[in-house]
Amino acid sequence: MTIVETDLLIDSAASTVNFDGETLDIPGVRRVAEDLAPVAVSPQALARSAKSREQFERIVREGAPVYGVTTGYGEMIYMLVDTSKEVELQTNLVRSHSSGVGPLFARDEARAILAARLNALSKGYSAVRPELLERLALYLNLGITPAIPEIGSLGASGDLAPLSHIAGTLIGEGYVLRDGKRVPTGQVLRDRGIEPLQLRFKEGLALINGTSAMTGLGSLVVGRALEQVRQAEIGTALVLEALRGSTSPFQPEGHDIARPHQGQIDSAANMRALLDGSGLVLEHSELRRQAEEQRREDDDLTRTEVYLQKAYTLRAIPQVVGAVRDTLYHAVNKLETELNSSNDNPLFFDGKEVFHGANFHGQPIAFAMDFVVLALTQLGVFSERRTNRLLNRHLSDGLPEFLVAGDPGLNSGFAGAQYPATALVAENRTIGPASTQSIPSNGDNQDVVSMGLIAARNARRVLANNTRILAVEFLAAAQAVDLSGRRSGLGPAGRATYDMVRSLVPVLDRDRYMADDIELVAAALSRGEFLKAAEQSGTVLA
Repeated sequence: MTIVETDLLIDSAASTVNFDGETLDIPGVRRVAEDLAPVAVSPQALARSAKSREQFERIVREGAPVYGVTTGYGEMIYMLVDTSKEVELQTNLVRSHSSGVGPLFARDEARAILAARLNALSKGYSAVRPELLERLALYLNLGITPAIPEIGSLGASGDLAPLSHIAGTLIGEGYVLRDGKRVPTGQVLRDRGIEPLQLRFKEGLALINGTSAMTGLGSLVVGRALEQVRQAEIGTALVLEALRGSTSPFQPEGHDIARPHQGQIDSAANMRALLDGSGLVLEHSELRRQAEEQRREDDDLTRTEVYLQKAYTLRAIPQVVGAVRDTLYHAVNKLETELNSSNDNPLFFDGKEVFHGANFHGQPIAFAMDFVVLALTQLGVFSERRTNRLLNRHLSDGLPEFLVAGDPGLNSGFAGAQYPATALVAENRTIGPASTQSIPSNGDNQDVVSMGLIAARNARRVLANNTRILAVEFLAAAQAVDLSGRRSGLGPAGRATYDMVRSLVPVLDRDRYMADDIELVAAALSRGEFLKAAEQSGTVLA
């Protein structure tokens, strides 16, 4: 059964994702954002919210000064505001900060941001009414997706501008997405018989004063990046088979015992799984035997044609790709901690003084996403350098230059296809850390800001660039298999990878228009098709 919604179908038959402020993880965010799973706020979260709200309102009734409730905002904290202006104060905050510009976040990204905000408020320390949590959940279940501009957050007092575009829809203002376009919120709510909310004490502030834009987007990027790493390992394995590489660099003792970084261990295990059953890759003992045989045949031999060790892109895979994995594992930890954190201000704890702090500051996520940018950039470098080995006749184990199938010179083969991969590596390298770009704002109240949402958007950009870099490597690897005549020796995973490429793109027997080939394989990588193919071959990956 499905519910027909604003511009999508919510799969009401799918298992529900529960929001309790404690247990949301990246797979849960992706299920809500990408798979349109239904959501529910846990009874415990609603009860905590009601209790926090009661305590908070008691504090206000007693006349205690509370930031953003009886005062202005930011640098205007010294301005006093009468409690009779509660709705006007919260509404004005949302309106004034609905100032985002530029392209809109995609539907899945906006849903991830909305999910992150709902869970943060479900923690129970933000003193919002339970009906506010229920309204956010209703939006997710009805497919009402706020139209959120990408540009405008400093990531310091939270993602103020993006989250204001969510809060504005709750009061019937701003825009939501319908069929990929923005339409006025008021009309959509009227069509559904939904009354806009009035924001009461602190609720406007609680909605916009948090890190949920960078955290929601970052969750999608990092979840997809882990899939990209696995697919990069899949492509690497096919290159190793095409070039008859060695399995020695992946033997478990060198990783599990000698240098036990978790990412390195996992990457080495994946390479062993992907190469299992291959008749092409060689064990070190076989390489040693070949070298010894050549020496026995010629006592005066001063050089051998046997390379006991390959270049780093064919040997240091667990060390380099494993380090990318460790970076992503670190980011998962930071993101999932933040998903389950109260990150607005002030916060209210039973029997304690009001916490006037800075949990809204996005520095932990900004650093993590900048680290992801660096790691994913190196993943792209590694792929492009392997492609270069396949195309360079001096490095490719006897393959023709640029993998030309016939008439070299008359045909250029993959010479042109390498250029976008190399250009994208260079482009990724121009994307520097965002977290070092602090610029004071808000009358120097926000005197050090995180730029965390920019860091998350940068990571998204590198991730997208890498799909095309990897696509060129996958195409070149399949071409190398064809030209070497080694298809019959591929292992189960290699055969599945090769067959997937060839189901999309035929062998390059003569020069042709290459852009579509690259985009077709890049799209398949974005959808995780090569990961699915490997799994269907019986290969289990970490």
